[in-house]
Amino acid sequence: MGKVLITGITGQDGSYLAEEYLSAGWEVHGVVRRSSIIARPRIDHLFSENIGSNQQKVKLHYGDLSDFSAMVRTIDKVQPTHIVNLGAQSHVAISFEVPIETSLVTGIGAGALFEAVRIVNKDIRIYQASSSEMFGGGAGRVKLDEKSTFDPKSPYAIAKLYAFYMAKTYRESYGMHISNGILFNHESPRRGENFVSRKISKGVANIKCGKQEKLFLGNLEATRDWGHARDYMRAVRMMLEANEPDDYVVATGESKSVREFADAAFTLVGLNYQDYIEIDPKLFRPNEVQDLLGDPRKIQNKLGWVPTVSFKNLVKEMVEADMKITKG
Repeated sequence: MGKVLITGITGQDGSYLAEEYLSAGWEVHGVVRRSSIIARPRIDHLFSENIGSNQQKVKLHYGDLSDFSAMVRTIDKVQPTHIVNLGAQSHVAISFEVPIETSLVTGIGAGALFEAVRIVNKDIRIYQASSSEMFGGGAGRVKLDEKSTFDPKSPYAIAKLYAFYMAKTYRESYGMHISNGILFNHESPRRGENFVSRKISKGVANIKCGKQEKLFLGNLEATRDWGHARDYMRAVRMMLEANEPDDYVVATGESKSVREFADAAFTLVGLNYQDYIEIDPKLFRPNEVQDLLGDPRKIQNKLGWVPTVSFKNLVKEMVEADMKITKG
């Protein structure tokens, strides 16, 4: 078994990926910022049981992608066989509020990580979390693949594009095993509450339980290719274990609008979404990405990955989880 180091382990994706590797018997390490160590509900369950005598299932290390020397020390100390870079300022709308921080952590931080690995041990395999936001969504409901044109519309997408090309450069220049996963929207009950999918599922639960009267949303007509984070983290592991590094689009190949997501969520609890949703102009992005739809044929054909959770079941899982939380 190998040893994996995951940046951003306290997030939605990091928690599922840690479970994926632990179930396979791997040694799992995570990098956390000092502010994250006090709020890690997504991975608390990974500390509830011991392996052997007093060992934790996951070992955490303080660090930040913007601190190059700290990353070098951590990699040298852990000596991982694989690194998964999920660490980022990952909210698109917030990136307009903190563009410099987003650029430093999401973009330059990724490049610094590749350089740290090159210095310590360039045989370490790396996964770089890229994003469908790099495409910009200007093509309408056209399936986007690895050869589609990039046209980023936000500081977040620009930073991710920088990291994407740095990964390719280090792969081609130094022969490093670095794969870019261009992941389309992937959700779950562990999604942050500031993302529209979780905002909807939580709002539906609150309204059904009488704790909220209205749900305020922005662009209902924006369409996204919605998948489950658990499925997508399985794809990440497959990329890392492939013989050759490459770039892959990870998506379901189907898109639904925010309106359709809300309709499905409210219908699950016997309510009509039109009675409860109000449009808030402040929730529109300064530079709106209207449509994102992925073409996953490359990863399906080369690695054999297929999604297992349908859109309907994804929404159902999220609403049921938030109903359980809201009811207490």
